[in-house]
Amino acid sequence: MTRQRETVEVEPELFRAVYDSPAALPGRHRWTTPEADVRRLEKLLGIPARSIGAPLWVSGDAPDCPKCGRRVTWYDIVSSALDGVHDRAMIATVILGDRKYVNTEVPAAIPGVSCADCHTVIEGLRSFKCHNWAYAFEELAEIRQQMSGGLDVG
Repeated sequence: MTRQRETVEVEPELFRAVYDSPAALPGRHRWTTPEADVRRLEKLLGIPARSIGAPLWVSGDAPDCPKCGRRVTWYDIVSSALDGVHDRAMIATVILGDRKYVNTEVPAAIPGVSCADCHTVIEGLRSFKCHNWAYAFEELAEIRQQMSGGLDVG
């Protein structure tokens, strides 16, 4: 039986209990998004530099793109998601916000992710998460205003 992916908001205590440890991530390998890709991600989302300070974890069966060998990161996941799945404000709110979300499904491969550099489809990517527990709500509202050209999009 296969279960459809569903994303639900959970209380911070439950989120921490399930996701605090990188060992909780499914897949053979676990790694963090390198600083250079975190900065690329901020530019991609149109948020100020150094807004993302939390580790951005990724896990899967293989950490590198099978074609170009570049490490697969949140940058690849987000750039793929911006192609008709999610908008920039929603992704920035999830990364920077204080609300916690989990996906409820067997940890199958995450569909629709391609390498941002060579556009090869990435198979076997299992999970991604960030540990952003205390982002200031006022700063998030300001960032969202900057992203929308002065209008709060929340």
